[in-house]
Amino acid sequence: MDLYEYQARDLFESYGVPVLAGIVADTPGEVKAAAEKIGGVVVVKAQVKTGGRGKAGGVKVAKTPDEAYEAAQAILGLDIKGHIVKRVMVAAGARIAEEFYFSVLLDRANRSYLSLCSVEGGMEIEQLAVEKPEALARIEVNPLTGIDKAKALEIARAAKFPAELEEKVADLFVKLYDVYTKEDATLVEVNPLVLTEEGDIIALDGKVSLDENASEVRHPHHEALADKDSENPLEAKAKESGLNYVKLDGQVGVIGNGAGLVMSTLDVVAYAGENHGDVKPANFLDIGGGASADVMAAGLDVILGDEQVKSVFVNVFGGITACDAVANGIKGALEKLGAAATKPLVVRLDGNRVDEGRAILADYAHPLVTLAATMDEGANKAAELANA
Repeated sequence: MDLYEYQARDLFESYGVPVLAGIVADTPGEVKAAAEKIGGVVVVKAQVKTGGRGKAGGVKVAKTPDEAYEAAQAILGLDIKGHIVKRVMVAAGARIAEEFYFSVLLDRANRSYLSLCSVEGGMEIEQLAVEKPEALARIEVNPLTGIDKAKALEIARAAKFPAELEEKVADLFVKLYDVYTKEDATLVEVNPLVLTEEGDIIALDGKVSLDENASEVRHPHHEALADKDSENPLEAKAKESGLNYVKLDGQVGVIGNGAGLVMSTLDVVAYAGENHGDVKPANFLDIGGGASADVMAAGLDVILGDEQVKSVFVNVFGGITACDAVANGIKGALEKLGAAATKPLVVRLDGNRVDEGRAILADYAHPLVTLAATMDEGANKAAELANA
């Protein structure tokens, strides 16, 4: 789960990371009131989960509350890379002397953590990595030892911070690492991290991504950080039913048991779709080991609720849950959904008790169900039906 900037700011503040005063607002009137409360020069910043806000006109400096009001009028409703601005943060202004960059993230390739740091902050890190790779320090962080003061100083020196700033930034790196580990984040980024003319080090703009798997178990308070308004309604519905579902932009609904099988099914459907009007998979839905009638009905209900879906491909390999149980689940789901089930289903079963499972569906002879012997055959038939 990616946080908005104002949420990252509040999280930083709770861990003692120095930040500027900030107030969120949804209307120009609220922005003006916030500017009056903060006082002095403020910055009105669009709250969207994408980069490039400044270039798109989503960040404006205001010297007076009236200017803040005008800035809010210009920013609210702005389209920034497909994200419509519905909220802004009014932040206190800062007299910036220098801008730096710091982040700690999950390095999946090396199964470790990685800190990226540079004394050339402010620009997008991807651009810096390409144009001036020598300016970006990459320091591996052992998850068992983390970032203590010694490691933080190592990072600061690798990034070539001036000697007089090493202690200051190192203390802040330790606090940011606390945010990363204690909140079970996969990314904590500050860009820019600034040195003010008064000599203070401040996290001016933060980005935080949280591990939702940890959030559900260890951080129930993270639920309050979720953006319900922008959440896809189908994904929200699936989440309520405990389904592992991701909405995609295609026409063939996909149900499988096991993430690996479902990922393979997406590839096979996309390949087959090239011969049938270039149709594509409409979703990722892993029903896991349980394929009861209730689970299957919940999955089909979500997929059939997607207006883009024209056909559904159920691809199951029977293991602990045998194919006859899956077949009974499909049968029960169709009976449970009744008239709500209106789109063709292609079903491929294999594995434990496959013959019994296929026999159940053959005897059921539902007009919407087509049996397929192989995954390729099933994907091709589902693609053909979606394009019909």
